[in-house]
Amino acid sequence: MGVYMNSWRPLILGLAAASMWAGAASGENMPLKERIELCGSCHGDDGNSRSEKIPSLAGQPEFFILNQLFLMREGVRKIEVMAPYVKDLTDADLEGLAKHYASLAPKPSGEPIDAASVKRGSELAVNLRCASCHLPTFSGREQMPRLAKQRVDYLIDTLKAYRDNARAGADSAMTAVIIGLPDADLAALAHFVASK
Repeated sequence: MGVYMNSWRPLILGLAAASMWAGAASGENMPLKERIELCGSCHGDDGNSRSEKIPSLAGQPEFFILNQLFLMREGVRKIEVMAPYVKDLTDADLEGLAKHYASLAPKPSGEPIDAASVKRGSELAVNLRCASCHLPTFSGREQMPRLAKQRVDYLIDTLKAYRDNARAGADSAMTAVIIGLPDADLAALAHFVASK
């Protein structure tokens, strides 16, 4: 009987650990400080992501962060990897996280910025009137995200999703602005705004 129980021990311990991790990931009864630490494992301890295709949150407008977290929590903006982290957030949690990340200073991601792409992106941004919503500094406002110092790889993927109308819960005005643009132009825009 002892040998039989010992053979199940690793499985039982593994399931217990998975259950505890799932509780932490979902954020049940987690203080804001711990939630921020959990977010930092992907989005950066200072809100500036060093992880491929993971957005930086530092310096995003408070209302933008609040709105995005709300849309994710309610299942309107579906991001599979984020679902367990946002599903149990209270309104107070959303406000606390939004306030925290909005207060942090954005920093460049360290990705290579291509000068030719920046030049082309600058021309496109003027023609597409990107600054009319995201401001001339590309720091964002209200529900418009900060683009300056955002990760280039994340911006490219996001612009493609907007263009292809594949971003659930997103503002359709963005799709209308960039519809039909080739991948190279989207990459140029990403390099330009990230360099600001």
